[in-house]
Amino acid sequence: MSHLPPTDPGLIEAPRRKRWPLLLAALVALAVVLGLAVTLSGGDDDETAKAVRIGVVGASDPYWATYEKAAEDEGIEVEIVNFDDYNQPNPAVSEGELDLNQFQHIVFLADYNVASGEDLQPIGATAIYPLGLHSKKYASVEEIPEGATVAVPNDASNQARALVLLQSAGLIELKSGGTIFSDLADVDTAASKVEVKALDAALTATSLDDLAGAVVNNDFVEKAGLSFDDALAQDDPNDPNALPYANIFAARADDADNPTYRKLVEIYQENPQVQQGVMEVSGDTAVMLKTPVQDLQASLEKVESDTRAHKN
Repeated sequence: MSHLPPTDPGLIEAPRRKRWPLLLAALVALAVVLGLAVTLSGGDDDETAKAVRIGVVGASDPYWATYEKAAEDEGIEVEIVNFDDYNQPNPAVSEGELDLNQFQHIVFLADYNVASGEDLQPIGATAIYPLGLHSKKYASVEEIPEGATVAVPNDASNQARALVLLQSAGLIELKSGGTIFSDLADVDTAASKVEVKALDAALTATSLDDLAGAVVNNDFVEKAGLSFDDALAQDDPNDPNALPYANIFAARADDADNPTYRKLVEIYQENPQVQQGVMEVSGDTAVMLKTPVQDLQASLEKVESDTRAHKN
């Protein structure tokens, strides 16, 4: 029968005490490595944060799905957020609920910035869309009778543009001659052929059954069952003076140079499927743009300055 030698507790305890610091260091190192791995992979919360939220009016337009896929192919997750009211996407960007929006022209943005004290900035151009006068009752401007009522959008920037269009069509006279600040008070009623009524931009088209005509924003033409080709009159998006009506991507001023956002502008401007989709939705009326950002920002600065002077 063999006997094991007696165990000396000191021979065991000393190595155990030496192993504890080593084990603790190993656990700390493992935790650091795991934490780094989670950071690099993004984690569930970071994946949500990575999505760039873009507010638009008309998210059901097919080209937005094409745009999301094109951005995904470039490694950028995009969430298109729909709005039915033009007055909501800018505050949503200002308050951080959206990263970008793409629904407005420079004049509209300038009016928002001046009224709100915010400083949203254009970071890229998309297109200029002609503004058209439509009617369900008459086939030409000349057929619209004296004293009939024509609707225009009630937001300041589109209303001014619509009034200038009605003047160029010979339906009204504007006391100022027509500016980006023209409103209903600028209409010389005694010298005008028609009466003008202001409605929400989304309602001008749907009110045509009750009106002689209406100036309808591009977003709502086909949604109301109208055709771009049937416009009785429209303004000229190729006019060099039309730059303030260039549609834009807008961001908070601190994000104006964000490379991801600039890449999203590039995708919109360069992807042929997106461009084709925009043209189709506009009834081939859009004039696609790649205007330098500094030109857009200079135009915004001028319109804002003019707006402040006008309000004072």
